Amino acid sequence: MKKPKTYVGIDNEINGGMTTIGKIIRDAWVFNLLDESETCAGWNLSGIDNLLQKVNDEWDKYGCLVSHLPPELRQRHNKIHNVAIIKAKSAGWSGNVETDDEDE
Repeated sequence: MKKPKTYVGIDNEINGGMTTIGKIIRDAWVFNLLDESETCAGWNLSGIDNLLQKVNDEWDKYGCLVSHLPPELRQRHNKIHNVAIIKAKSAGWSGNVETDDEDE
């Protein structure tokens, strides 16, 4: 199967957007690097990689821990990610994909 040259957008992602790229986008929303209406549809992988670097730079400021975020960012993180989890579950995502190999 040929991989697409551009990203499909978080709203069109598999697993209700519960993917690595989906997490990058949600974190970019948390840190106001992107407007929450930006789905990144049509972006090339270079653009996603640049966004990842910016998101990582922000996380580095807080030791990569939600608990180290200032209250406003922590609340924003919880809201954005909790909404995403609810949407993903309604789309059939269960979270098992992330833990399937833990029993081995």
